[in-house]
Amino acid sequence: MARPYDDAPCLPEGPSVDVRALAAGDWIELEIGPGRGWFLVERAVVEPRAALVGLEVRRKWAAIVDGRLAKRGLAPRARVFAEDARYALPRLGPDASVRRVFLHFPDPWWKKRHRKRLVMRDDFLEQVARLLEPGGELFVQTDVEERAEAYADLVALDPRFLPDGDEPGSPRLADHAYVARSPRERRAIADGLPVYRMRWRRAGAAAQGARVNE
Repeated sequence: MARPYDDAPCLPEGPSVDVRALAAGDWIELEIGPGRGWFLVERAVVEPRAALVGLEVRRKWAAIVDGRLAKRGLAPRARVFAEDARYALPRLGPDASVRRVFLHFPDPWWKKRHRKRLVMRDDFLEQVARLLEPGGELFVQTDVEERAEAYADLVALDPRFLPDGDEPGSPRLADHAYVARSPRERRAIADGLPVYRMRWRRAGAAAQGARVNE
């Protein structure tokens, strides 16, 4: 008997997947955990040159958002796949093929026994560093100050990531220039709650000078 959302889109089978074949565009942007997908939908509208790929562990929302993108005529430029990023990212390639990685309000796990479920960990950063092109961006935002501090401390240990915030040497941003906003970000802004935004660039030849923002 078929389960609900058994037809949710998944990555092609096999040990390796060419991320460039998943969506069409001039460059690739990857969102981890798009949830209800409104950031991805809005981003596809405001940046038609980008190929957008979302990895969503919940099959229901992967199916709904992928269908929503198709109904709006945004496929094949933007797709969402029902995948756990912990297992999907190591399969993606080639190296240095992704321009931006977005991680919005991750890790709603507070108990010690849930620590293994955290997304923002050493193994996640290892895969992001591998996939990002030189000068590529890792953008993370949260509304939990302690988590923001923990993320900043973690990334600071990896010399492959250079802080790219408002102030030299800091990853912190007062706002971002991606135009699209996740529902949680909009809710926090409407409620007057702080949002802790951080951006890093992948070290490498293209990161030595300022790259034109697309």
